[in-house]
Amino acid sequence: MSLTSLAENVQKHYDVIIIGSGPAGYTAGVYTSRAKLSVLIISGTLPGGQLMTTSEVENYPGFPSGIFGPELMMNMRQQSERFGAVIIDDEVIKVDFKQRPFKITTHSETYDSDAVIICTGASPRKLGIPAEQQFGGRGVSYCATCDGPFFKGEDIVVVGGGDTAVEEATFLTKFGKSVKIVHRRDSLRASAIMQEKAKENPKIEFVWNNIVTDIKGDKKISTVSLKNLKTGKETEVKTGGLFVAIGHEPNTSIFKDQVELDDKGYMILKEYTKTSVDGIFAAGDVHDHRYRQAVTAAGFGCMAAIDVERWLSERKHSSDNNKRK
Repeated sequence: MSLTSLAENVQKHYDVIIIGSGPAGYTAGVYTSRAKLSVLIISGTLPGGQLMTTSEVENYPGFPSGIFGPELMMNMRQQSERFGAVIIDDEVIKVDFKQRPFKITTHSETYDSDAVIICTGASPRKLGIPAEQQFGGRGVSYCATCDGPFFKGEDIVVVGGGDTAVEEATFLTKFGKSVKIVHRRDSLRASAIMQEKAKENPKIEFVWNNIVTDIKGDKKISTVSLKNLKTGKETEVKTGGLFVAIGHEPNTSIFKDQVELDDKGYMILKEYTKTSVDGIFAAGDVHDHRYRQAVTAAGFGCMAAIDVERWLSERKHSSDNNKRK
């Protein structure tokens, strides 16, 4: 049984509070609770993170036949609960990292802790058209590295014009029959070397000054509707997969005045997994805009948990020494 339903198990103070679930949060939960720390995981609006909207995951180690994203997340959740982590399905709406113990406020309660691990991740930017959600996991994807192998022999459409879009399109040529890069402008924002590689690739075609206005299909995607922004002309393009590569937004708005963020809103790490505030740590896509994989997020969750355990031990040790003096 999940501890989230047992109100008497939810205390107000913890050694460490983990904000966010997903591979980073749950892995941090496993490591910190196994280290005999009192741990609260506040799961957020989508418990399990982006993998809850992913179908089959083939590249997470240990599952030779693959595993569905939601199942992988439920396994991780149960594993962290097994070692004593308390998990509540609630959303953090305010934090106070100006003094210790740190205060974390959700919709229903305020908790405090000696240390915090932020694992709120990042969300892919969406096209914002109604059919996008309908075809999520049925041909619409936001990660070529994760889902590319599912599109063998397909005609693929990639939306975007930056390094990510061009990199994903180039990667997808390993699997797809053809790849069209649809971009709203008439030139790419990607670096010169990335552009050169893409333009030399015979499988890649560019569709300039166009946006995707609709996605159609039955059980899975079959066509996308494009509109030329200069002429207004609309066309239908047959495709077995639509990859949206227009960037990510780190889920950090509530931390804006509390810890140092870069100009795109990602957490800045000062030393290992430490943020600009002593006692506040970060793990996963909330700071990692390069790799964005489940396995790297889990790795960062492990690192942050070990750093937290050492930090708490050092504080306790110096506090005990001060008492003896």
